[in-house]
Amino acid sequence: MLIPEKTKTPRRRFFRKRPHRIRSIAMLPSMITLINGICGFIAIGLAAKGPDYYALAGTMIFYAMIADTLDGRVARISKTTSSFGGQLDSMCDEISFGAAPAFLMLSLLLYHHRELVGSAEVVLGDFFERFIWVAAIAFLSCATIRLARFNVENEEDETAHMSFSGLPSPAAAAVVASLVMFGQQLTHDAAADTAFFQILYSSILYSLPFVTMGCGFLMVSRIRYPHLFNLWFRGRKPLNYLYFTVFVVGIIVLCGLELALVLTSCSFALSGPVRWAWRKARHIKTIPAAAHEETARNLQT
Repeated sequence: MLIPEKTKTPRRRFFRKRPHRIRSIAMLPSMITLINGICGFIAIGLAAKGPDYYALAGTMIFYAMIADTLDGRVARISKTTSSFGGQLDSMCDEISFGAAPAFLMLSLLLYHHRELVGSAEVVLGDFFERFIWVAAIAFLSCATIRLARFNVENEEDETAHMSFSGLPSPAAAAVVASLVMFGQQLTHDAAADTAFFQILYSSILYSLPFVTMGCGFLMVSRIRYPHLFNLWFRGRKPLNYLYFTVFVVGIIVLCGLELALVLTSCSFALSGPVRWAWRKARHIKTIPAAAHEETARNLQT
């Protein structure tokens, strides 16, 4: 008589398989990326201290931009690009180019809220204050979506980094930070007591929430923006590039750093919609011309 063998019951696993752990990281690019996030955190802390530190907070955002430009360049030169570096870069960008500009704009406009509303406070109530909060939240949310989308669609190939889909988050932060820095320069300028400068400063304050929200929407759009660093400094360029660079440096020297930052950052942000509208207009014009040529051919035949 055969005795049936005992069927082996599968052992229950009490411990799950450990996920893959990172064995090594590139130290130098990671440290530069962390400097980016630290500068953004310092900008938030300075903005919370009051109006005397708003310009310095904007300067820290531009320091974060410099670190953000260097970390990817150093990683590619040293051939140490990795998924960890890309995720770390996006997290630091969220602090420096998402939370910091939004909080800087919010802190500045809440400080001037009663002055901006003035006699219209009876009619508007706290509507303007709520709108400031909405603009800051919209900018932060759009920057988060922009960075998450970039992580999903990003390619490590250098040739894929010649343009961006949507306004880059550092460029959007530069628009907000430069306007704040230029406004603070007007308040400390000796000629700021004149009516023209007061009107100019009030215009900056009134337009800042709209500009901030507009930059947020441009970040999540599909409008193409060129990667200026790769297009300008990668490979050999014609001599006209050097002339234009000297011209831009001359404008910075003549106009001052704050005004030059406003002009360059706002021009870059507006270049995308203007180029998109121009291409749409040209496409609409070419369609009737092509239809007219097709009709003429049919009549001839």
